[in-house]
Amino acid sequence: MPEEPRQHQAGPSGQRERREAPPGGPRKGKRQYFRKKKVCRFCVDRVDFIDYKKVEMLQPFVQERGKILPRRMTGTCSRHQRWLGEAIKRARNIALLPFATAL
Repeated sequence: MPEEPRQHQAGPSGQRERREAPPGGPRKGKRQYFRKKKVCRFCVDRVDFIDYKKVEMLQPFVQERGKILPRRMTGTCSRHQRWLGEAIKRARNIALLPFATAL
């Protein structure tokens, strides 16, 4: 037997209801990209003080040119980023870290 054509149900306002895809769902032809949430390395290790004398710990947070890497790149929390900046500046002042590299 042939099926009868479905009729659309009218909503409370008298208009037809639209079915929408769930928010954040995949779209056809688009690749999904999931960014891994960055976690503060110092919070994980439960560091309560960032020592300016530990240069090997500070080195990954400084670029080749001497700039301090921002939070969005390193994933450190705001508290530890402030402590980190202070420690790097102190290490620079007593010549443990360079202010900038020569080109």
